[in-house]
Amino acid sequence: MEPQWDDLKVFLAVARNESLSAAGRVLKVDPATVGRRIARLEEALNAPLFVKSPQGYALSNEGARLLQNAERAEQEMNTAFQDLSGQGQQLSGQIRLGAPDGSANFLLPQVCAEIVERNPDLEVQIVALPRVINLSRREADMAVAVSAPTAGRLSVQKITDYKLHLVASTNYLRNAAPIHSRDDLRHHRIVGYIQDMIFDKELDYLAEAGLERVDLSSNSVAVQFNWIRQGAGIGIMHDFSMRFARGLVKVLENDISLTRSFYLIRHADDRRIVRLNRFAEELTNGMRREIARLEGLV
Repeated sequence: MEPQWDDLKVFLAVARNESLSAAGRVLKVDPATVGRRIARLEEALNAPLFVKSPQGYALSNEGARLLQNAERAEQEMNTAFQDLSGQGQQLSGQIRLGAPDGSANFLLPQVCAEIVERNPDLEVQIVALPRVINLSRREADMAVAVSAPTAGRLSVQKITDYKLHLVASTNYLRNAAPIHSRDDLRHHRIVGYIQDMIFDKELDYLAEAGLERVDLSSNSVAVQFNWIRQGAGIGIMHDFSMRFARGLVKVLENDISLTRSFYLIRHADDRRIVRLNRFAEELTNGMRREIARLEGLV
């Protein structure tokens, strides 16, 4: 029995999701069907592809070797289809974009909505996670990140810089002790990240600002933003987020000012796919425009 390409697609889904049920949801088939297809592929190849463990389906040595070849075959097919579709047509199909929740909450919704408005047959999914998106497991087609990875077969493109400042609500400041210097901050409630859940050193804003104590902490930028917006404390926030709430002002603006960068991370092989290249171009241009608009530069 010769292996079938459809069975390789099932294999890829199980390898990336590490369970029959999760692969079935991606493929829109029941787990029993996924299991039968994997068994058929293993019979055709005369090799075990997975080892069942308490954590799910782990690749065997044979499965790991097959994964490399299957992903290359998948890439070649995608490239061929995209080349045939032509560059002048509108974008279509599904593109999944991973991002930290700061950009996912305050930048990407409007940027991606504009892209879909121009390309009605396109479906964009934003995966907002407080950790690095794993592209090797195909958690997303591409990802926005706050630092450039140094390992893996990845393509890295700097999108743009952005600013962050110490921010508080006017209601909070009205009833709080005056702030004239960094020393005065010890009399205030500080909002920030949970220290042991900071997944990228670039997010350790308070350490750079010389603030060691955090009274209200979360691994989510959105939670921190809402605490500050509601007058619960004072913390570092993106300049581009400030327009999403009334009454937010910068504190010690000339003394505490941070600059960070966004990067677009992609599979190296995906740079040959016309469709993803076009989306990446629209995304990066849109993010640059939106950050400039929200930071008041245009």
